[in-house]
Parts: sequence; structure tokens; C-alpha cells
Amino acid sequence: MSHAITKSQFQARPLRPKEPGGGDAWAFIVLPREVSATLPRRGRTTVAVTMNGHRFEALLEPDGQKSHWLRIDESELESAKALIGRDARFEIAALEQQPEPDVPGDFAKALNAAPESRATWDATTTIARIDWIHWITSAKQDKTRSKRIKDACEMLAAGKKRVCCFDPSGFYSKAFSAPRAEEPAR
Repeated sequence: MSHAITKSQFQARPLRPKEPGGGDAWAFIVLPREVSATLPRRGRTTVAVTMNGHRFEALLEPDGQKSHWLRIDESELESAKALIGRDARFEIAALEQQPEPDVPGDFAKALNAAPESRATWDATTTIARIDWIHWITSAKQDKTRSKRIKDACEMLAAGKKRVCCFDPSGFYSKAFSAPRAEEPAR
């Protein structure tokens, strides 16, 4: 699928996730479907984001509904003077070249222990590496993650450059979704 690099502008209301997990505070928005459609892929993709005039790069996650959602760290909200529950102005543009993904430590260790797997890994595209990592890190249990790392090394050693049977959009598998929003205070 080939798309020209386009910029899409829209307004959205940053929301607080119902279950933010540990760590720093963050918010999210779900991109309008028509904005997501301008991006080069339905899976994970890094974009240039401008929020209320403040620019940063961020990884969009698939929402399983043929769109994407954007995690916004508290520091980015503050820099953009954006508030939870209040409309903000956004501009989203795909990057001409995707950055190399960070390889999780457990997977990097497995790759380094398997020279044939490592050779194929090094010969794959950045997008393929993003999908391999997404497949591994989307496992909900440690046991599944460990199995996926083992399977990934076996497939790579066999010369497979793309992860088999993985829906990076989550649309067909229903494996991904945007966070659920916290109920507004009354």
C-alpha cells in the first residue's frame, strides 16, 4: 500500500485511561478513521505529531477498528498546554522512514545466541522488525511471550523475514484495542 506523505489536521479530546498501569501519568486519543486512512499502514507506525503547536514523534498503536490510537505522555500534554477532557488541535504526518524499533532485552539475547536467526533479522526491513517485535510484546502472558521468542528465532533461522499469521492491525484477530477512557468526574 503506497501513500504520499500527507499531513492531517483535526481536533480531539485527550482522555485519561481507565487502567493506566504503573508509571507516569498519560492520556490518549483515538485518531479519526479518515486520518488513520492516510497513514502508510494499519499496524504500529511512528508519526510526527503536532499538538497545539508543540511537535514530537510518537508510536501509534492499532485500535483494532481500522484506526490508531496515540499515547500522550504527561510531559507532552504540559508542553502543548493541553488538558484532559478539553479539545486540542492535532496534526499527524507519517515519517518518510520509520525509525528502527527498540529490541526487547529478552529477544535481543535470543537473537544474539542464534547466529542464523540474527542474520535473517539483520536482512529484514524495518517494518518487518516492527511487526516481529509487536507480535512478541503483544503476548499477554510471560509463557506466551517466551514461546513467541523461541518461535521467532526458529522462523528467522529458517529464513522467514516476516512474522507468520500475525494481523498487525488487530482488525481480523480482534487482538488490539484503544484503552478504555476513565469516566469524567461529576
